Amino acid sequence: MMQQATDFFEECKALDRLLGSLSEADFETPTQFKGWTINNIIRHLHVWNIAVDLSLRDEAAFGAFVAAMMAGVRGGNLPEFEAKYLDGLSGDALRSTWIQRAEATAAAFGAADPKQRLKWVGPDMSALSSITARLMETWAHAQAIYDVLGVERIDTDRIGNIVRLGVNTWGFTWKNRRMEPPGLMPRVRLEAPSGAIWEYGEASDSGTILGNATEFCQVVTQCRNVADTALEVKGEVAHQWMSVAQCFAGPPQDPPLKGARYRADRGD
Repeated sequence: MMQQATDFFEECKALDRLLGSLSEADFETPTQFKGWTINNIIRHLHVWNIAVDLSLRDEAAFGAFVAAMMAGVRGGNLPEFEAKYLDGLSGDALRSTWIQRAEATAAAFGAADPKQRLKWVGPDMSALSSITARLMETWAHAQAIYDVLGVERIDTDRIGNIVRLGVNTWGFTWKNRRMEPPGLMPRVRLEAPSGAIWEYGEASDSGTILGNATEFCQVVTQCRNVADTALEVKGEVAHQWMSVAQCFAGPPQDPPLKGARYRADRGD
C-alpha cells in the first residue's frame, strides 16, 4: 500500500468528521478562500478526485473529462463547471458521495505502481506525485473550512508529505513566475506535530526558515500570509521565497494579504 494513498484518505476522513455535524444551510457558508462556500470546496475536491481516479484507471475517460472541463470553464468559472458536472450535488449528500469516492481513489492508488506515469491537465505525473497532490489539496482547501467554522486543526505527521512538496517546489515557484531562483534554497528546520525535527537544505547565504511545520505548510499552500505566522524567516532569499511560495500546479498566484486568512472566533 502506497503510504501517501493512506495519508490522503486519513486527511479526507479528518475533514469528513468536521463536516459531519453541519446542517444543509451550513454548507452554503462563504469562506475566506475567494468567497467559495463549503459546498464549492467539497465539490472542487470531489471533482478532481474523480479526475485523478480517471487518470489512473481510464486514460480515454480522463481525456474526455479534460475536454469537458476546458469547454465548461471557458467564459465562466470553475465552481460553476463543478456544480454542473455534479448536477448540483450539495450538502450532506455531497459529503457522503465525496468521502466514498475518496476511499475508492485511495484504494486504487494504494495498489498502483508509484512510478506509473499519469496524464494530467498540466505535465504528466507519477502516481505517487498525483496522490500526494490530492493529499495537499485536500489539506489546503480544508483549512478554509476549519477557519470559517472557528475550529483549531490538530495535525499529524502526515503533513510531512506537504512539507516535502513545499521544499521540492522551490524551483517550480520561480520557474512558474518566469524568474531565475534568487539563490540557493534556504535552510528549512521545522518542528513536526509529533515534536520531531525536519530539516532540509544546506546552510548558505540564502538564509533560514525556522518554526512550526503546520505554518510552513500553510504558507507554501497559500492558506496564510507568512506575516500571519510565527515562522522565523532570516535572509533576503528566504523572505522572497516565503512571499511567493507555491507548491500547487497552475499559473502563479499570490498568497492572501496579511490578515485575510485566519481562524474565526465563534465565541464559544
